[in-house]
Amino acid sequence: MEISENGRNKKGFGLLILSISLAMFMASLDSTIVNIALPAISESFNFSTSTVSWVATSYLLVMVGCVLVFGKISDTIGYKKIFLTGFAIFTLGSFFCGFLPGIIVGFPSLVASRMFQGLGGAMILSVAAAMVTAFIPAEQTGKAMSIIMLFAALGTAIGPTIGGVLTQYLSWHWIFFINVPVGIFAVLLGAKVIPASQQVSGSRGFDKIGAGLAFVGLASLVFVVSEGETLGWMSAAILIAAALAIITLVWFILHELGTGDPLLDLNLFRNGNFILTNLVLSLVFFSFSGISYLLPFYLEFVHGYDTSTAGLIMTSLSFAMLVAGLIAGVAFNRLGPRRLCMLACIPLIIGYFLMTMLQVYTSTGFVVTSLALIGFGLGLIVTPITTLIMMSVSKTKEGMISSLTTLERIAPLSIGIATFNLILIVGVISIAKSNAVTMQSPADIKMQVLSAGFDLSFILSLVLGIVILIFSILLKEEIHPDYADEAKILLKD
Repeated sequence: MEISENGRNKKGFGLLILSISLAMFMASLDSTIVNIALPAISESFNFSTSTVSWVATSYLLVMVGCVLVFGKISDTIGYKKIFLTGFAIFTLGSFFCGFLPGIIVGFPSLVASRMFQGLGGAMILSVAAAMVTAFIPAEQTGKAMSIIMLFAALGTAIGPTIGGVLTQYLSWHWIFFINVPVGIFAVLLGAKVIPASQQVSGSRGFDKIGAGLAFVGLASLVFVVSEGETLGWMSAAILIAAALAIITLVWFILHELGTGDPLLDLNLFRNGNFILTNLVLSLVFFSFSGISYLLPFYLEFVHGYDTSTAGLIMTSLSFAMLVAGLIAGVAFNRLGPRRLCMLACIPLIIGYFLMTMLQVYTSTGFVVTSLALIGFGLGLIVTPITTLIMMSVSKTKEGMISSLTTLERIAPLSIGIATFNLILIVGVISIAKSNAVTMQSPADIKMQVLSAGFDLSFILSLVLGIVILIFSILLKEEIHPDYADEAKILLKD
C-alpha cells in the first residue's frame, strides 16, 4: 500500500497522470505492435513464420505470467520502486530488441530481449491502476482513470498501425527503438512526480509457491491459445502445455485458499458482485479482440487494401476511444460507474451488430462508422468498470487488484484472438462446403464466402456485447469502507 505525505500528494497530479499514461501506452503498444512486423522479421532471419511468432508470444508469456507476482510485491515494497524499475527494464529491453539481434546470435537474442522487455511491462502494468486510487484525489479519480485506461487501450489498438508504418518506411528494428526516448523521459518524470512510499508492516512473507504456480499456469495457458493453431491443437506440445496449465492453475487455487498471505486473495470471489465486475472487464476485452485482430484481414483480403491503408481505417476506432475517454472522465462523477457502463453498452452493441453485416462491397464509410461506435463504447466502459473493481477492495490490496485488472485485459485479448480465428476458419470451411464452393469457383463467390466467415465470427462479439449489458444492469456499486470518502464524491445521485 502506498503512503504519501498527508495521505496524498497535492502537487503535480497532471504530470503523475502523464507518467502513468505513458507507461500504460508503451507496455500495451508492445503487445500488438510486433505482429504486423513478423513477416519482415521472418525474412530478415530467414526463419519460418511459426518460429518468428515467438517474438510476440514470448512477450505475452512473461507479462501474463508475472503480472500477479509484481502486483503482490508492490503492496509490500511500494508502487514507485516497482514502477520505475519496470520502466527502466522495459526501456533497456526495447533497446536490446532493436540492437542485439544485429550483433549477437541473431534471433535468440531477440526472443530473450522480448522476454526481458515483457518483465518490465508486467511491472509497469501491475501497479498503474493502483497508483491512481492511491495518489490522485477523489474528485479527479474518474478523469485520471479514464485518461490512463484510454492510453492503454489506444496502445493496443494502434500498435499494428504504428508497427506497419515503421516497418515499411524504416525497418522492424524501429518498432523497438521508438520506445527508448519515451522510456527515458518517463523514468525521469516518474522519479520526480511519483510520491515516495513506505513498506507495509505486517506482511507474512512473499508467496513463492503461489508465484511459481501462477507463472507456469498462466504462461502455459497463453502458449496453448497462442500456438495451438500453428502447432496443431492435438500436437504433443500443445497437449502437454494444456495439461500443465490445468494442473498448475488448479494447484494454484488450492494453494491460495490455504495460505495465510496469498498472491491473489481468492476469497474476494465469494462476493458475487466482485465476480460480476471482473467478468464485465474480461468480456469487454475478449469481445474486442476479434474485431482488432480479424478486421485488418477483412480489409486486406476482401477489399484489397494495403497494410498502411487498413491501419489508417482502424485508427477510426482509436480516435473514437480518445473522444469517449475524455467524456468518460466527466460523466463518471455525474452518472456513477454503473449507469456509465450501461450507457457505454449501447454504441458498443450497435457497432458489433453492424460488424455482422459486412459484405464484399460494404463501403469504407460503413466500416469506419462501425469502428467508431465500438471505440466510443470501449472508451466509455473501461474507466468505470476498472474503478469500480479497484474501489471494491481494501486499500491494502490495491497492487494485487491492479495486477488482476491488468491480467483481465491482457489474457482475454490473447485467448480471444485464438477463439475468433478458429470460428473464422471453421465458418469459412462450413459455408464453402454447404454451398459447394471449390478452388475453381469464381473469385467473387470465394470472397463472398470469406466475408460471410468474418460475419459469423463477429456474431460472437455481438452476443458478448449483450451479455455485458445484462451484467452491467445487474451490477451494484459496492464500495469498500477504505474508500468511503472517495465514494461520497464519486457516487453522487
